[in-house]
Amino acid sequence: MTAETSVPSSALLTADRDGSNYTARHLLVLEGLEAVRKRPGMYIGSTDSRGLMHCLWEIIDNSVDEALGGYCDHIDVILHDDGSVEVCDNGRGIPVDVEPKTGLSGVEVVMTKLHAGGKFGGGSYAASGGLHGVGASVVNALSARLDVEVDRNSATHAISFRRGVPGIFTEQGPDSPFDPGNGLLKGKRVPKARTGTRVRYWADRQIFLKDAKLSLETLHQRARQTAFLVPGLTIVVRDERDLAGVGKSEETFRFDGGISEFCEFLAQDKAVCDVLRLTGQGTFKETVPVLDDRGHMTPTEVTRELAVDVALRWGTGYDSTVKSFVNIIATPKGGTHVSGFEQAITKTVNEVLRSAKMLRVAEDDVVKDDALEGLTAVVTVRLAEPQFEGQTKEVLGTSAARRIVANVVAKELKAFLTSTKRDAKAQARAVLEKAVAAARTRIAARQHKEAQRRKTALESSTLPAKLADCRSDDVERSELFIVEGDSALGTAKLARNSEFQALLPIRGKILNVQKSSVSDMLKNAECGAIIQVIGAGSGRTFDIDAARYGKIVLLVDADVDGAHIRCLLLTLFQRYMRPMVEAGRVFAAVPPLHRIELVQPKKGQDKYVYTYSDSELRQTLLEYQRKGVRYKDTIQRYKGLGEMDADQLAETTMDPRHRTLRRINIGDLDSAEQVFDLLMGNDVAPRKEFITSSAATLDRSRIDA
Repeated sequence: MTAETSVPSSALLTADRDGSNYTARHLLVLEGLEAVRKRPGMYIGSTDSRGLMHCLWEIIDNSVDEALGGYCDHIDVILHDDGSVEVCDNGRGIPVDVEPKTGLSGVEVVMTKLHAGGKFGGGSYAASGGLHGVGASVVNALSARLDVEVDRNSATHAISFRRGVPGIFTEQGPDSPFDPGNGLLKGKRVPKARTGTRVRYWADRQIFLKDAKLSLETLHQRARQTAFLVPGLTIVVRDERDLAGVGKSEETFRFDGGISEFCEFLAQDKAVCDVLRLTGQGTFKETVPVLDDRGHMTPTEVTRELAVDVALRWGTGYDSTVKSFVNIIATPKGGTHVSGFEQAITKTVNEVLRSAKMLRVAEDDVVKDDALEGLTAVVTVRLAEPQFEGQTKEVLGTSAARRIVANVVAKELKAFLTSTKRDAKAQARAVLEKAVAAARTRIAARQHKEAQRRKTALESSTLPAKLADCRSDDVERSELFIVEGDSALGTAKLARNSEFQALLPIRGKILNVQKSSVSDMLKNAECGAIIQVIGAGSGRTFDIDAARYGKIVLLVDADVDGAHIRCLLLTLFQRYMRPMVEAGRVFAAVPPLHRIELVQPKKGQDKYVYTYSDSELRQTLLEYQRKGVRYKDTIQRYKGLGEMDADQLAETTMDPRHRTLRRINIGDLDSAEQVFDLLMGNDVAPRKEFITSSAATLDRSRIDA
């Protein structure tokens, strides 16, 4: 309902300077659900696809609140082909009796009155996702049609609404004739044990943008997430829209493992420790309005209980993933509970590191990013009437949550990190070593900051003396050749174009970083030199925009040892400088293995022909014999790059006009991780089994022996 008086524009234009014409009659009063339709963004964030999804979350969350209370274990979400959405649950059902203050049925109160519901007094829900009492009524206000059916008290009760106004539709669909004014209708009888609520609504296209649409993928993600958070709850999502002719679909989500299973699902890297479950609770007091026996809201000091449940584990990766929830509502922007969690993790890790003397006296404490490196965590708190920032509930504001979460996490985590049990002690040690390694890597990266750009680095003389740098400052054009051995370096210096090609020699086989710690990697002279020369840091601190070269080319001998060295170098890049590989900036040079010298070559025919494998050599010689092409019997086989003349190396391997480079890429990150771990990791048994089982399928022509 609106109270409004129109004012002629001419009257406004001729208003007195003292504002005497601006009176109370100019004020517009929006009552009930009209305020929602006038300013929908205040309640659902926006009127695009995001707002459309938010309406669906409001209805689903009401059903999930029943599951949180132990009254519901099955929810169906149906996307109908007429554009409507239906949510069904087997909870207690919305109350159908008359609410004494308004004289309306409970269903009408919930669906038409803002700030009305069962989550204010504290007797209906110990913890819930809805708490402002506006979710269902907002969806009703923004729907062209909304139907509610409630199974309760041995009968089905039904009511329909058009844009928030109760009444009866005489036909199917949102555009059918509508008779306003009728209330809740009692229908057919049902078994007494059957209870539940069914809500079906058609979003109002007068409110939402034309291109606003529901995302099935986002719905699946939310359903999966909720099923993780409420163990034992089954959520079925059925899509009957048959979009793009792909047919109807149905997905069922149920996870009895709870947030421990959720944590495992989120973690993509190899585990450093098992999933830890940190649980506890605390109490706090706050003054809130409470409904008394006479129906009045009276400010009362109440004692609240806040339950904390955290699942976490550290992995070998560098990124941290922290998902936080209040009851079942995701808080993507964190809040006080996440602040308390991160504070406790950092403080506890530092305390244990100091007591175990794993940090030197002169070393600074590890910072939050060090302690959280490789961490995957699901942080959940449950409490009645949490304080959020806005109806979208993206940030928790309850101040006591920081203290309670910090205390619970600190106590439980310290017990794990100081455990004397053999398995737990080994895992705790690995977690602490990872935090220390992250801190030292961060400090090392900061110290090498000045070496990230060529000019600055050369002026400060911090680059390795063995680097033969190029003259160009153009990163996109420049190339760094990592060369096997000093003898090859001598030839490469003569073969290169010093304008844009730099050379860095390494001594033989570098450290296998797949089974070495970060600190050991940084101590290794060859690994340290490579990271320093590239100048972009390593691991989590790697910044590809700071890399000093556009291409990294691995130039090794065309034999077994060379292949092993190349594999070790790729392991270093994959583990500590992966963005370079993902960006397609790492290459393997392809030097020849043989040189054939032709006798009296024909016009236009090269005198020297290069082959890159024994099989290619045999095929080439057979082809020459068949065509009668004469060649010298002595076929030169290069035992190393150092045996090649500078002209030969330039022509075959370094000159961009003639050379062949193999771009290194990662098509499947998970598979690549598994292969590197299998071939280069600590466990010998799986590698031995792989070699034994794969021997029969090996292409022997690819073996350089």
